[in-house]
Amino acid sequence: MRLVFCGTPKFAVPTLDALIARGDEIALVVTQPDRPSGRGLELSASPVKECAQRHGLAIEQPEKIKKNESFRALLESIAPEAIIVVGYGRLVPPWMLSLPRFGNINVHASLLPKYRGAAPIQWAIAEGETVTGVTTMQLDEGLDTGDILMQGHLQIGPDETAPRLSARLAVIGAELMVATLNLFENETIVRQRQDDRYASLAPILKKEDGIANFQLPASQIYNRLRGFQPWPGCYTTFRSRKLAITGAQAQNSAVRLPPVTGEGACATTNVAGTLTIDRDRLFVACAEGSALELLEVQPEGKKRMRAADFVRGYRPRAGERLGT
Repeated sequence: MRLVFCGTPKFAVPTLDALIARGDEIALVVTQPDRPSGRGLELSASPVKECAQRHGLAIEQPEKIKKNESFRALLESIAPEAIIVVGYGRLVPPWMLSLPRFGNINVHASLLPKYRGAAPIQWAIAEGETVTGVTTMQLDEGLDTGDILMQGHLQIGPDETAPRLSARLAVIGAELMVATLNLFENETIVRQRQDDRYASLAPILKKEDGIANFQLPASQIYNRLRGFQPWPGCYTTFRSRKLAITGAQAQNSAVRLPPVTGEGACATTNVAGTLTIDRDRLFVACAEGSALELLEVQPEGKKRMRAADFVRGYRPRAGERLGT
C-alpha cells in the first residue's frame, strides 16, 4: 500500500519497521517537532524520526495540523491509501480522517473500549489489571472511540513495569497492524463498534499521580509504582523533603511487623504512613493492615540507595511517618 505514517514515541517504531518490511510504500512520515531534552535542553528527535532517517524516508514535523493548509495539500498530493497513526500525539482532524481510501488506522495499547486516552499502559498496570492487549482501530472524531478492527491479548506480569510492558505490546501492535492491512487488501476486514458501557479512561499522567497515598492498600501503591514508570514515578516526603520510592514490594494483611520500640514506642504501626524498622528492613503501614516494604529509595538531591543504606545513613525512627 501507499501509506502515510504518523507517530512519535518508541512504541511506534516496531510498527513502522514492520510496514517497511512488508513492502509498503511509506510516502511520508509525520512526527512531532524536535523537543528540548536532557540537562542541556538540546533539541532531540523523536524515536520515529530517527527510524525514518535510518530508512531514508521523507519526514514532516508540523507544529499544528488541524488548519495547516500546506500540510493538507501535501497529504492530498500523496493520496495515500491509508494513514497509519501510532502514538502521534495530535488529534487527527476530520479532513485527514476522510482523505484515504481505507481511512486512518490506529494502534492503541489497550483492549478497547477499556483505557481510552493517552496513557493506557500506565493506567492498566496502576489499576491492577492482569491482562491487557493491543487494538487496531479505525479512527473517528472521538477519543479512541472508532470501530475495532483486530485485537491481541497479553498477560501482565506481577512485577512488570510500564516500560517493559510497552516494549512487549509494541511488538504485538506491529504484528497486528500487518495483519489488519492484509485484511483490508483482501477486502475481508470486519469492523466492530465499541460498547461505550464498558469504556474507561486513561488520562495523560500528571506529576501529582506519583504521590504515594498510604491510605490505600500496599498492593495498590505498588501497582502505581510499577505503572507510573519512568514518570511521574512514586514519591512521598520524609522529614519535609521529597523521598522517591524506586523499589518496593507489597506485604499483605497477614504480615506481622515488629512492635514499635524506643523513641516511637507511643506510636502505632497501623497508622497509614508509619515507618517500622526491622534491622535493616524498612516498612510503611498502609490500609487494610497491609505494609509496603521499601527496597530502594532516593532522597531529594541524592542518588538511589538501598533501604538498608537509607536506614543506616538517615536513621529513621520507628513511628515516624512519611508524607507529613
